[in-house]
Amino acid sequence: MGRVFDEFEIGQRFVTPGRTITEADIGAFAGLTGDYNPVHTDETFAATTDFGSRIAHGPMGIGIAFGLASRLDLIDGTVVALLGVNWDFKAPMRPGDTVRALISVTGKRPVKNPSLGLIELAIELVSQREEILQSGSARLLLRKTRPPSAIWGQVESGKMGDP
Repeated sequence: MGRVFDEFEIGQRFVTPGRTITEADIGAFAGLTGDYNPVHTDETFAATTDFGSRIAHGPMGIGIAFGLASRLDLIDGTVVALLGVNWDFKAPMRPGDTVRALISVTGKRPVKNPSLGLIELAIELVSQREEILQSGSARLLLRKTRPPSAIWGQVESGKMGDP
């Protein structure tokens, strides 16, 4: 289960597990979005571009970065809303790249609703070569307490809701 607002501190850093970008990922993203740009879907065409071969869709990296963050169970069940994202594309993400996300808490503040708080995260999506492929920031609205419907995972006391 995800962390609540008070469990985040400015300066905390997290590293996700890795995930290898596959041919199936690129095909699925093209199908989901309707973006069949040949630089993503046609190796013959892509070989003639400055990239030299096919590359993954840039926006796919944003989704993968958030999915990798989910594997750390940072915000699952405790995030109320994603309020904004700023994102930069630094280098191409290619089939076969294994990426991970480096996440830092860069801001934290209360909001008008006393049951919620806002955190700001800096996120870097890096390759197996430690090359920054994409980077950005996100603002998230988080709960200050866990809702009972968002309690899952290890139960030490044997009762739901007890940490």
